[in-house]
This record gives sequence, C-alpha cells and structure tokens, in this order.
Amino acid sequence: MRLDALRQRLRAAGAGPTHEQRVLRLWSQALPQDSGKRRIQDFLPASLFAALPDIEAELASIARLRSAHPAEDGGERLLVELADDQTVESVLLPRDGLCISSQVGCAVGCLFCMTGREGLVRQLGSAEMVAQVALARARRPVKKVVFMGMGEPAHNLDNVIEAIELLGTAGNIGHKNLVFSTVGDPRVFERLPAARVKPALALSLHTTKPALREQLLPRAPRMTPEELVAAGEAYARATGYPIQYQWTLLEGVNDGDDELEGIVRLLAGKYGVLNMIPFNKVDGIDFRRPSWARAAEIARTLHRRGVLTKLRQSAAQDVEGGCGQLRARSLTSPVEFRRKPVDCAPGPA
Repeated sequence: MRLDALRQRLRAAGAGPTHEQRVLRLWSQALPQDSGKRRIQDFLPASLFAALPDIEAELASIARLRSAHPAEDGGERLLVELADDQTVESVLLPRDGLCISSQVGCAVGCLFCMTGREGLVRQLGSAEMVAQVALARARRPVKKVVFMGMGEPAHNLDNVIEAIELLGTAGNIGHKNLVFSTVGDPRVFERLPAARVKPALALSLHTTKPALREQLLPRAPRMTPEELVAAGEAYARATGYPIQYQWTLLEGVNDGDDELEGIVRLLAGKYGVLNMIPFNKVDGIDFRRPSWARAAEIARTLHRRGVLTKLRQSAAQDVEGGCGQLRARSLTSPVEFRRKPVDCAPGPA
C-alpha cells in the first residue's frame, strides 16, 4: 500500500489537507487519533469522524507485529507481518534508532547477506515502510530511521522517497536522522538531491577493488568504488550531511593491508565516515569475521592516516541481528544457499 492510497481514502471520507495531515501525523507517531486538547469531533468533518474507526482499522492492518526479540545490547529485532502474510524485519536500535526494510527479499544478492538468498519477492509500499515506524514507536521512542533493513532502497525509489517525505514532515524525524542506504545506483544521485526531504546517505562500499566488489555484490549497478565515492562526496557537500561508507569486514577478503591503502586513497580528506562492521555470522555462509583485535587495529590505522573510522557491532546480534535471519526461520522451506568462491588474492586497489 502506498501513502497516496491512504490520502485518497481520507479525502473520500471528507478530509481536507489539514485533517489528512493530522491523521497521518498521529498514525506515524503511534499516537491515538483522539490525541490533543480539542475534542476530535469538533475538529474533523462529521463524515471523516464517522469513518475514522474503519480508517484506524485499515491503518492497523497494513502491518502487525508477529514476534519481538529483545537483545542484551538494548536493541530489539521485530518480525513484521504484512497484509498479504509476507514478512519483513525491523530492528529497534540502542539510542532511539530504528532500521526498517524497503523490500521483501532483495535482488542484489550480496554474498554475505541472508536477505539475498531468495531474491526479490516484492516491493514494499511507502505506507508499509511508515507502518514499521508506527509499530516500533508503539514500543519505544524513535528519533532516527535508517533504510538499512531487507531490500535495496534504490530499487524501490518512489516508495522510499514517499516514506522519507512523510517521516521527515508529519513523522517528526530530523532530515539528517533519515538515512538512505544503497549499494550505489546513478538514479539515487539524480533523485535524492531533488527530493523535498533530503536524507543522509549511507553507501555500501565493502572493498576498494572493482573486480572484488562485482563478486561480493553481483547484481549491484556497475559503479566503481571511485565513482561511488565521487558521487557520495558531491551529495555530502550539497546537503551538509557527511556520507556514511559501510564496510562489512570479512576475514581474508577485505581486511588486508592492500585494502587499507585503497581506503586511504579513496577516503582520506573526504566529508564522510567509514563504518566498519565485522561480519555477522549467518548459517550456510562461510565467511568469517576477523578478530576484534584485528578490527580495532584496522580502525586505529585508518584514523592515523586521516580516515574517520567507526568500528561498530551490528545491533541485536545475540538474537540473530543480521537482516533476513528471522524471516528465514519463519519460512517453512528456507532457500538453499551456496556462495561462489571469492578471489581474495592481493592486488591493486
């Protein structure tokens, strides 16, 4: 379901622009529709007031919580069931953040990701994305929303941009606290600068070697690391939000000294931060994470050489924090997966 369909439903019930915005604002903030000092029947048109119970039921039916899995770090992984019985995952993060999904499945097929096993099942509508936020806000405050869950947001641009626009206005999320994560797609750098609400951008880099990146992200658009960083730098300078470069650390694959040299060459002096996240173990995928000592050494080395680097743990790891794992467990016939061999030989960055 798209937000435009909700707006048409509200208008058909007699809502004007102010009434429509009020209903969407309260829904997206998980507040009762009778919130506020004024009696709701004194504010809404009689036809909309009469239709409101049915509209609230429709909003509640967009997505519901199937299961919640609290983690020791304060995060909480949520399995969300949609109206057609498909499921996606959201993660409540420590410090009032939320990671949401933009697709059921994903077409990119990153070799280290559970979600890519089954390919793309379907797109999420913009209302289904906002519904994930509303479900999470019913559990705790949410002040930051990152589109880093299941799916590739660049492959569902219209719906993602609609959801971001609502969350950045009626949803009361600061624009720099809305984060659009992508493997890189030229359309992103065309559409986001023209959007009403311009989110911060997170770019999945993972390696500085073009050939290795094509292996790890087999169906990502063919932007080289250099092209991706150049486009990211232009967006960062235009919006004033530093780019977040994402790097999943894979032992023996992208944690060598040759990669560190490539990172320094690409990112030193750039308006951005490198988020390094050790690989989150997934059953059936035989990548490994480097030791924490090695990961910390990498971060310190990059810091000394002029690259702002943050070493992060994936939230809710003790409850299978990698996107797609809860959904995979909920399916009766999980998709078999075998990763292709990856050429890890040192070479030019």
